[in-house]
Amino acid sequence: MTFLTLVSILAGLMFGIGAIAAVVRIIKGPSILDRALATDVLLAIAMCALGAEMAINRHTDTLVVLLVLAMFAVVGSISIARFMAKQDAS
Repeated sequence: MTFLTLVSILAGLMFGIGAIAAVVRIIKGPSILDRALATDVLLAIAMCALGAEMAINRHTDTLVVLLVLAMFAVVGSISIARFMAKQDAS
């Protein structure tokens, strides 16, 4: 087993544990802000995992998917922030 294989397995385990923890927080989150933050964390984990996969396999085939995920993360965060600001104002 090479060093790169060991590092990629370890990174995959860490990404998997982080994703499971984020999904648990999405399910159990007591407020909408907890769920929104966990969704942002899950998207960040997915983007990091895609970036790591591209670096390990030395390709850029999934770069478009990575950019779309980043766009959804930004738009989603802004939408939730605007919704919460309107809800607090009333």
